[in-house]
Amino acid sequence: MRSLRIGIVGCGTAGPAVAAILARGGHAVTILERAPELHPVGAGLLIQPTGMHVLQHLGLLDDLLTLGSRIHRLDGRTATGRHILDLAYADLAPHLFGLGLHRGALFAALLGAATRAGADVRVGCTVESIKIDGDAVKMVDSHTNSHGPFDLVIVADGAKSALRQYAPHHRVKRYPWGALWFVADRRGTTFDHTLSQVYRSTDRMIGFLPSGRPRARAADTISVFWSLPYKAHDRFRAAGLDAWRREALELAPHATELLQQVQSLDECVFASYFDSSMRPCYLHDAPVVFLGDAAHAMSPQLGQGANLALVDALELAQCLSSESSVRTALHVYDQQRAAHIGFYSRASRWLTPWFQSDLTPLAWPRDVLMHPLSRVPWIRKQMLQSLAGVKDGVFSVRAELK
Repeated sequence: MRSLRIGIVGCGTAGPAVAAILARGGHAVTILERAPELHPVGAGLLIQPTGMHVLQHLGLLDDLLTLGSRIHRLDGRTATGRHILDLAYADLAPHLFGLGLHRGALFAALLGAATRAGADVRVGCTVESIKIDGDAVKMVDSHTNSHGPFDLVIVADGAKSALRQYAPHHRVKRYPWGALWFVADRRGTTFDHTLSQVYRSTDRMIGFLPSGRPRARAADTISVFWSLPYKAHDRFRAAGLDAWRREALELAPHATELLQQVQSLDECVFASYFDSSMRPCYLHDAPVVFLGDAAHAMSPQLGQGANLALVDALELAQCLSSESSVRTALHVYDQQRAAHIGFYSRASRWLTPWFQSDLTPLAWPRDVLMHPLSRVPWIRKQMLQSLAGVKDGVFSVRAELK
């Protein structure tokens, strides 16, 4: 395909990833980011084998492996010690693992790749509208500045996308529950190579993700998350730090050293969760496509958000490279991504109430049945494939494991 003028809205994960690949392919790429300064938001995240496949394609994986923490297993249990989940990547394939990454490390790597490839990054640009003129698109920001024209606009402005309104067939719903996050210095070996979670019923959960270092020579970190309804956030803060710490220590007394590092609730960031979908993920009347959480936000129960965004970026770039027109490429991309995204959207939607909800009667069958079922070989394999990010459907997996 000829060289395109491409505008990208958002500089989170999908935005700089697709910018790097497309700019390397000879396209003129501009990223418009609403934040006045570029910096990551949030704590750690878990990169699955699918996400690492994309990072390898970008030439970033080796450096990120030196910064991240390899995750070999997921351990979930009740406050009384009953096992709910005990999944090891190696049981699926000996070479597989997850990678706990500080969000700052991933952000710096992706942004660096995009700028080195020649992408133009403009900060402080809150895109509020899209103007369509035939096969060209302009974007207008909150200061009425016009950007473009572009031959293709990629919307990657996250779960709270302001431009999702342009997609005629979309759905978005805010989950009643979210999580409070903070990043602690890692000291000791308590959480070595393990994503650890502790549950009490369906309305209490604390988790610990070894998330490596934000940069070279920085301290190793553990990202800690506490399940919380978003409507209870103000009451939670009013109750104070000591009240929360007492409750958290009842669930996870082995994490005393981590929890004592929090000196103020201001150090904690609350993250809301959204469930959104759109089909198709592009506009029929304009060269505009949606990627990442802007197209398919979901609960983080399966740890797939950043991984799906990375796969979106690579597969969109491949479609643009292989097809003769932008419109055809967007159609092929939408068809190609439907099964993968659809499986994880449905799975996350189904799984979330069992771990984050007011539906406390679900706790008993979860606590009694989930671990024994995970010992059944076929079911265990499906659970591991789902965790690794490679499922396209109940009975199919992506090429990464074929």
